Amino acid sequence: IKIGIRFALVLCTLSCKGRPFQLPWSRCSKLNVQRWTKKTLNFGKGCILLWFFCSLTPKVIQGQAGEPVLGHDSTSLTLKGSIPGCRVAVAAASGGIMLGTYLALDKVWYAQYDREALHVFDDAGEWEQMDKAGHLFSAYSLGRWGHAGWRMCGSRAKESIFIGGSFGFLFLTGVELLDGTSSGWGFSWSDMAANALGTGLFMGQELGWNEQRFQVKLSVHLSDYAARRPDLLGEGLGERVLKDYNGQTIWLSANPWSFGKQGAFPKWLNIAFGYGAEGMVSAFRYEQDPIPDADPRYRQFYLSPDIDLTKIRTRSKLLRSVLFVLNGIKIPMPALEVRSTGKVVGHWLYF
Repeated sequence: IKIGIRFALVLCTLSCKGRPFQLPWSRCSKLNVQRWTKKTLNFGKGCILLWFFCSLTPKVIQGQAGEPVLGHDSTSLTLKGSIPGCRVAVAAASGGIMLGTYLALDKVWYAQYDREALHVFDDAGEWEQMDKAGHLFSAYSLGRWGHAGWRMCGSRAKESIFIGGSFGFLFLTGVELLDGTSSGWGFSWSDMAANALGTGLFMGQELGWNEQRFQVKLSVHLSDYAARRPDLLGEGLGERVLKDYNGQTIWLSANPWSFGKQGAFPKWLNIAFGYGAEGMVSAFRYEQDPIPDADPRYRQFYLSPDIDLTKIRTRSKLLRSVLFVLNGIKIPMPALEVRSTGKVVGHWLYF
């Protein structure tokens, strides 16, 4: 756990917070933009790295706490009976990661700005709300991992839902408070709404159905827009994957079999509804004017089949853990895309 916390601090320092520069390009000095973009990653995409680290946590606890058994829902890697000290270890590790992340953020991202009284900043109109979709994904995913860790300790169902499932919301609220007391940013109610929606989506399904019939997933591909603003959307492969909203799609993946528990419909087959946007080389539309031949931004809505990897039965504990980790990623499949411009596009394989 100590090694994990130290590793998480490195990842969080690189990835857990940041927001693409919000002022119009004409108001920014080149020096400030270069300095800022080297230090920041977009929040929703940066938390992919934190999500990947958190995916290691259940395997660590599994090796220390006891024998897991496969349940009937997508977050049911549970243990037989309560394990003494397991919940303390999970809480300590989670708390250490959160505290270390806050300290790292305060030193790296907020040090160059003065502290002031809590104030509000309205960023609801940025990036065609793709950053809000990223907040929803992050809150849902972190809650999913917190719940899984708590359940693996043998905790009661509701305790796991309310404590473990709230990890994402608690963590992101702390980050938002840091934003709100920095002169460079501000507290965003729209961010908080997205955080609450992601957490509520997870907890509500566990309380109502004891399973996740609707799952939030992510897919990423490289877009051509990063070349127009590499300082903001990334230069290398890693930066482009993390920072370019044009290549990111957030999915709501539904499992029809879960509603009837019978019939010929495959248990593992999902229907996914995706949301994305393209044509964005800045936070707001009016910032694109100085960019030659900038394409008009548009929203994208997708319909695609998907696979619920946690519904695949296997006796291998290792394979179950791997499937649980990978289930937060949308499986590449054929997709139908409907754009806000009215154009309809088919994809033989979309990711």
